[in-house]
Amino acid sequence: MKAEARKAAVALRRAAFAAGQGQAAELLADVLAAYPGRALAGYMPMRTEIDPLPAMAAHQGPVGVPVIIGPGQPLRFREWSPGCPMEQGPFGALVPSGGAWVDPEVLIVPLLAFDARGCRLGYGGGYYDRTLAALRARHPVLAIGFAFAAQQVPQVPTDDTDQRLDMIVTDLGLTRIGQGFAA
Repeated sequence: MKAEARKAAVALRRAAFAAGQGQAAELLADVLAAYPGRALAGYMPMRTEIDPLPAMAAHQGPVGVPVIIGPGQPLRFREWSPGCPMEQGPFGALVPSGGAWVDPEVLIVPLLAFDARGCRLGYGGGYYDRTLAALRARHPVLAIGFAFAAQQVPQVPTDDTDQRLDMIVTDLGLTRIGQGFAA
């Protein structure tokens, strides 16, 4: 069921990407401005993912990007800033060549599709679900899905291990879902 949903979601995202990002990065930066000083984890966009880099660069606080440590393990986040030395990591994503590890309180989460319940469809590796579960067991975390509005579907197929998002920022605006934590 998820495999079929992923195939359809890739096509939706591809079409949305071709139409352009609009004001999405500015909207995300406005949301992140409410969390100055909080450790942020973003991501390096690949293929047709919406680009969070301008919002990450504008964040007032430490920023990390995901590093895959190994199969079945939660992600870790290495400190990132514009222009820092990067290298290719697993699955082709760029990762910082060195730097401190960041323990994020706010995560920008990439996705293939999302629904109004805050459920997300990822690539199928479970990395963000494991990561969010591990972080949430240690401290409050705000999970922000970042996507094109066209990626919203009526219902994402879910499993017991899937972690929900607290809010979703798209090229058309913000939707709050969970409690997250106060700014």
